[in-house]
Amino acid sequence: MAASTRRSRDHNHKACIEGALSRARAVCADEGARLTPLREQVLLIVWRSHRPIGAYDVLDQLAKNHKSARPPTVYRALDFLIGHGLIHKIESLNAYLGCADVGPHHDGHFLLCRKCGQAQELADRRLDDAIGRIARGARFRPDRHVVELTGLCAACAG
Repeated sequence: MAASTRRSRDHNHKACIEGALSRARAVCADEGARLTPLREQVLLIVWRSHRPIGAYDVLDQLAKNHKSARPPTVYRALDFLIGHGLIHKIESLNAYLGCADVGPHHDGHFLLCRKCGQAQELADRRLDDAIGRIARGARFRPDRHVVELTGLCAACAG
């Protein structure tokens, strides 16, 4: 698969969010997992923008409709969503981002704009393959990997 990013000037964010929710429901149905209303709400909060969001920011937004929401509730929902490949954790920011390439478990590759905060997931099997090849050559067995490139997006660099 060629490298791809989701965001463009004519991006339909409403369709983007609806697609994410539809894919989440399908993945959970296929895996026999329960996408509860609370988990669905956390997913929607993460997808509201293409910027990584911290767990406490998710909690603040969730508490507007769920007065009993507490940190463990949010972390359990985030762990569920990560476990089913629906969101990613941006390690360097300790924040979460909706997964643009839902499907079999895959590691994350991201472009992070240091100016506007936008994040884009890269979906490129060749990168996974290259990292795997290098690790095998070093006789190293990674549990997972995360590639985060920080710089300026096209709009901010323009």
